[in-house]
Parts: sequence; structure tokens; C-alpha cells
Amino acid sequence: MNNNDNIALLIDADNASHNGIDPVLTALAELGTVNIRRAYGNWRKQALKGWVDRLHKYGIEPQQQFDITRGKNATDMKMTVDAMDLLYGGRVSGFGIMSSDSDFMPLAMRLRQDGFPVYGFGSAKTPDAFKQACSRFIDVDALIKADKRERSGGKSGAKTASRPEAVDGNGKMDDELLKLLVDAYQASKRDAEGYASLSEVGKIAGNRSSFDVRNYGFSRLSDMFEEVPNFQTKRDENQQLFVKRLR
Repeated sequence: MNNNDNIALLIDADNASHNGIDPVLTALAELGTVNIRRAYGNWRKQALKGWVDRLHKYGIEPQQQFDITRGKNATDMKMTVDAMDLLYGGRVSGFGIMSSDSDFMPLAMRLRQDGFPVYGFGSAKTPDAFKQACSRFIDVDALIKADKRERSGGKSGAKTASRPEAVDGNGKMDDELLKLLVDAYQASKRDAEGYASLSEVGKIAGNRSSFDVRNYGFSRLSDMFEEVPNFQTKRDENQQLFVKRLR
């Protein structure tokens, strides 16, 4: 992916926080340029006023979808149809899906099967089915907190008064995250001293999970490995980072 790639961001306004749109667009910038920005919902609803106030500011095209039948979400279907149109139209290189709704799991899987990266953005309570279907899933609340820290002058990726969620108050790493990183480390090539390339470890971890370091309060994978107590890091003469498991 490069900055010339065309990214489509599809927003389920009924199931996504309008407060996260700025950091979401920043995160998607690593995939390319977000030229297609669409938000779906019934704009007659007062609950969507927060989104209405942001549509013009962020160049988001509103897609009206009436609530035709109680209990049925036509918004999901419209988003899916549009995503498939974009897929077969050959207009995009990657997708962002902003929603906490597990109904988008089949869509994310279908897009990935055609080789398109899919970034999911939702709350921490988003069902795992959708999280794991995405190439990456990012907790929007974590993005908002990180954005507030940076705006207030905090250093991105560094310790703050609130410790990153990857490590608890006793310096113990989250068990599930530790297992993922250890498995990726063990599957990587290591030198005689036991060091593995950070880029290879990160690639393997990404292939096995929708893991993203921003969910744990870090902006880069290198920041996480330099912070957590379970790994040791070193840089070579070219400033490439290598990691070694300690425990």
C-alpha cells in the first residue's frame, strides 16, 4: 500500500461514535488516501445529530436509509451492497468499516478473500466474530484517548498517568496478548542470541489475529515491545529493531 491507494471508509452511523472520526481517518492514512467517505443511517433520528454536525467538516457523504420495518436494519444491507459495488468496480485498494455490529463479519471476510485489507473500527465490546474477520480491528475509544493525550501535549506511545492496557499495575502483561506475541516470536527466525526481527514478529502476529497496538495505548509496535517487561529489544547499526523473549 502507498499514499496513492484509494481507500473507502463506510460508516454505520447507528453503531459508531462520531467522536472517533478524526483519529479513524488518521489511522486509515497508513493505507492510503481516504477518497470515499460514506455514512449510512436514518438522518431523521435525533440520535445521529452528532454525525450530522461532522458530515461536511470531514467530507463525508450521507446515505439515507429509512427504517422500513421495525427490528430490521436496512443500513447494513445498503453498506454491504455499496461495498461489493466498489469491490467489483475496481475503484478502491482497501476498506475501512466503522461499526460495532457483528453483522459485517461476512462482508469483511469476503473483501479479504479478494485480497483487500479491511480495517474495522468499533468499541471494545464489538463481538469477536467481526474483530477477527478484519485485517486489523481498532478500538475507537482507545484512539480517542490517545488523540486526547497528544492534543494535551502527552507523548504518544509513552507511559502516562494511565498505564497502557497491555500491562497492569503490577507490570503483568495481558495473557491473551502475551500468548499472541510469544507465538509470533517463536515462529520467527532468530539469531544465535535469540533475537528476532520486529517486522517479522509483527507480520506473523498480524496474520494470526486482528491485533493492533493502538488498542493497548501504543502508536507503534516498537513502542509496545520497548515498554512491556516480557521482551528485550536492541537495534542494529541500521536502527532496525530486534526483540528477544525474557519470560
